[in-house]
Amino acid sequence: MTGPDVAPPNLRDAPGTAVVVGLGVTGRAVTTHLVGAGWRVVVVEDSATAATADEVAALGATLGTLAAVAGADLVVPSPGVAPAHPVYAAARAAGVAVVSEVEVAWSAAPGKRYVAVTGTNGKTTVTTLVAAMLAAGGTRVVAAGNIGLPLVTAVAGEADVVVAEVSSFQLRYTGRFRPDVAVWLNFAADHLDWHRSLDDYAAAKARVWANQGPTDVVVVNAGDAVVMAAAAAAPGRVVTFGPQGADWSVTAGRLRGPAGDVLAVADLPRAMPHDLENVLAAMAAATAAGATPEACAAGATRTEGLPHRVQLVGESGGVRYYDDSKATTPASVQAALRGFDSVVLIAGGRNKGLDLRPLAGEGARLRAVVAIGEAAHDVEAALAGVAPVTVATSMPEAVRLAAAAARPGDAVLLSPACASFDWYRSYAERGDDFARLVHALTEAS
Repeated sequence: MTGPDVAPPNLRDAPGTAVVVGLGVTGRAVTTHLVGAGWRVVVVEDSATAATADEVAALGATLGTLAAVAGADLVVPSPGVAPAHPVYAAARAAGVAVVSEVEVAWSAAPGKRYVAVTGTNGKTTVTTLVAAMLAAGGTRVVAAGNIGLPLVTAVAGEADVVVAEVSSFQLRYTGRFRPDVAVWLNFAADHLDWHRSLDDYAAAKARVWANQGPTDVVVVNAGDAVVMAAAAAAPGRVVTFGPQGADWSVTAGRLRGPAGDVLAVADLPRAMPHDLENVLAAMAAATAAGATPEACAAGATRTEGLPHRVQLVGESGGVRYYDDSKATTPASVQAALRGFDSVVLIAGGRNKGLDLRPLAGEGARLRAVVAIGEAAHDVEAALAGVAPVTVATSMPEAVRLAAAAARPGDAVLLSPACASFDWYRSYAERGDDFARLVHALTEAS
């Protein structure tokens, strides 16, 4: 199973010297924590400016270069530092362990309980739901990690339970991290611009339970063959969710667990197929962490959908417009499409090295497709003969073309299957631009 190339030291032992690579949100949080714990910290920032040294000094650290790795005890790269970065080769050459922020945070707070959530799609939603369910039962809980709040910041607070969204990037470099509940939602091709192969990507995900014991819990998707195969080697107690026969599933319009009925589907704020899977996964995880069925039901019914995830942003002439800009893989687009009967799809952007042909599997739902961005021709090739495809050279043009193709009862869905970095700085900026244009369109109508 993949992991650090060099076994990391026990971070609860005497502090030493750490090199932190990247001065983004995570890098600042890690630097602040390590300095406070007595470590000598050297920060390496590829895009350092004249003000960077002052900022680093204010954190109690030193701005340096990769040469510092040779004299370090530990290297902590930010999640966005790709494997091609020379810091990894420098660490291997010097025999220095590389660990992620997840490892640093876990070592910093031995008294906390952890629910770790990973998967290709749905991590943020399930993390949010689990935290809401635990909070509804009176547990002091915080949602953190890849969801936005750095883990090293979250564990310094008063919460008893940390619900951590953890990415494959973060898990790849964990050593001792041991969550009480480990959740693997699903697996599909993604991040092949970061991982060496699909096997490497799956192995990184499986590290979520690598250090668990028989008293810990593993929550897995019974409908995902890759996840289930990996779970066969998991050391914890396995709890499944998803299709009929799973420990947590939907029967006769009711969400049910091992102890019986919990909630009616009709009581949920939204009940698309992927919504139901997310709620089932969250209930399984929250219950394993101590939540009652009543608290699970309360958390599920009070939690609205998150922005940029099949979010309704406008309606005009019987056509509804949805922002699903967070969908940056074909699998996530397919999941969104399954919630509709007839869709005009806006897809494209910067391809992450993924095969877009699986989109054709939902071709019966597509009235038309508007292809955008650098990957416009990849979208055309993937859906040729499946649905009419038109190329747009800007988001305003894409919205106009989609509106013209839609018919009453259709959904216009921005669900790109690609990253946003050709036209936008983030998926959120892309979704906000789409929503702004939809609002202008609906107001004009």
